Amino acid sequence: MHTEKSGVLWAIGAYTIWGFLPIYWKSLGHVTSSEILVSRIIWAFVMTLLLVLLMKNGRYLLEDLKALWSSKRDFWYLVSASFLVSGNWFLFIWSVNHDLLVQTSLGYYINPLVSVLLGVFFLKEKLSRAQQLAFLLAAVGVMVLTISYGKFPWIAFVLAITFAVYGLLKKQIKLDALRGMTIETLFITPFALGFYIWLFWNKQSAFLHVDLKTDILLIVTGIATALPLVMFAKGAQRIPLYMIGFLQYIAPTMMLFLGVIIYGETFGKIDFISFAFIWTALLVFTTSKVVEAIKAKKKVRLN
Repeated sequence: MHTEKSGVLWAIGAYTIWGFLPIYWKSLGHVTSSEILVSRIIWAFVMTLLLVLLMKNGRYLLEDLKALWSSKRDFWYLVSASFLVSGNWFLFIWSVNHDLLVQTSLGYYINPLVSVLLGVFFLKEKLSRAQQLAFLLAAVGVMVLTISYGKFPWIAFVLAITFAVYGLLKKQIKLDALRGMTIETLFITPFALGFYIWLFWNKQSAFLHVDLKTDILLIVTGIATALPLVMFAKGAQRIPLYMIGFLQYIAPTMMLFLGVIIYGETFGKIDFISFAFIWTALLVFTTSKVVEAIKAKKKVRLN
């Protein structure tokens, strides 16, 4: 019981940090989204590598790299995951700094539903009737939003799909979360360094050219990336999957609140109707998962 309680606290901490991250990206609004992204990649690699070494897991990191290289499928899955999550990070930062937090939050609300859909198609997982109803409700919500916008909410869907596919690829690779993150960022860091060199060469870099505050904020992007990931990994090891699914709505709810209340983004009646369908879908989906977990526990006890 104590382990589960600590797991819940770790997970809540991770999702709360992710929920507050838009404020951090807004503070770097004077820096281009591409430079924020490459800073995040480079410093996340540095921070995660330092953590691995401080935890005296350098040997295991080398073993992970050897194991990946011996399995070409896993190697290319992780390379693909690295580029996918980098694209997701870029769009997230760009959306926040272009006052599109409401649509960003929508993307992370529908992400778990897209993940389950990918599970159905690629992992041959089956949906209960309640989960099918959840998809129908979410589809109606997105349709309402699309009609009201006059265009498809592509930012929300690209965010949801890229992160869902990233999760699907990661699910099929057995790697420690922290070391996996180190290797992911290692794959993309050479490209990030190359882009930074190009920025410096063309005198377009904000790093070391604006002020000390900007330099510190860009360096700390590594901690902002690594810290919630480590907290999430600790939480995920201690609590059931359905509880993780329930807690993950903390972040998009906070983003929605920040967008509407703090940054004054529009959220009219049509937006509310659309989100109401999606919130109901998530409630139905999460409830069905909780019921499944309780039934599974009872079956284990009876056996």
